[in-house]
Amino acid sequence: MLDALFEVFEASVAAGEKITIPGWLAVERTDRAARTGRNPQTGETIQIPAGHSVKLTAGSKLKAAASKK
Repeated sequence: MLDALFEVFEASVAAGEKITIPGWLAVERTDRAARTGRNPQTGETIQIPAGHSVKLTAGSKLKAAASKK
């Protein structure tokens, strides 16, 4: 069951769709702009290309569960 859920997440995020499990979790793809970085070993300036990332947002039920003691 979890494998099927993660396959849906993978396909939807790859297509740029947002997935929401109301009260629990939201998963969406975000875009990152190109930027200038620095190589920590040499100090050389490098260009980091634009790309994508994944954003996970906790829903109200998950936040409430995390705040219980």
